[in-house]
Amino acid sequence: MYIIVGLGNPEQQYFKTFHNMGWLSVGDAANILGVKFKKKECEAQTAEAHINGEKVILAQPLTYMNNSGRAVKQLLAKYKATPSELIVIYDDYDIPKGKIRIRPEGSAGTHNGMRSIIAEIGTQKFARIRVGIRDEEVNVPIINYVLSNVKAEDYDLFIGACNRAAQAAISFAKGMAIEQVMTAFNG
Repeated sequence: MYIIVGLGNPEQQYFKTFHNMGWLSVGDAANILGVKFKKKECEAQTAEAHINGEKVILAQPLTYMNNSGRAVKQLLAKYKATPSELIVIYDDYDIPKGKIRIRPEGSAGTHNGMRSIIAEIGTQKFARIRVGIRDEEVNVPIINYVLSNVKAEDYDLFIGACNRAAQAAISFAKGMAIEQVMTAFNG
């Protein structure tokens, strides 16, 4: 059992913003696995897939970014999953745009969605895949930046990063050790 959660905001106006990289990545994972988001449960829209006979829940919280932990906590409880079976994909301002970084655990850093998850489930020990969004040429407050739309000239770069993040999450769910996933996809 794995639960793959992509962080973002549920309204259409946020769809192409930097803060929705997690949502887009989980959407890519659903496309790769050939499943659709059909259910609304635990304050999230979910899709169910099976990989090597194991159930995999793909989730996009509907709680808005800063309350993502509510949905994650409910999903873990409903599916009787542990944090070691959780993979969270999200945007990270501290990583250059288009890069992805995978870690087996860690702090929330500056990310409010991750702060919410850690506070709700009481641990930092769960896998995370971070999609880099920092653009050295942009000098605006972080809150304005993360809620702004991806520039047209960078769109393909971010689509590629989200697809790699999805592939990394699927590799982890297929049983690849996190160290191998890190080696294959970090950078």
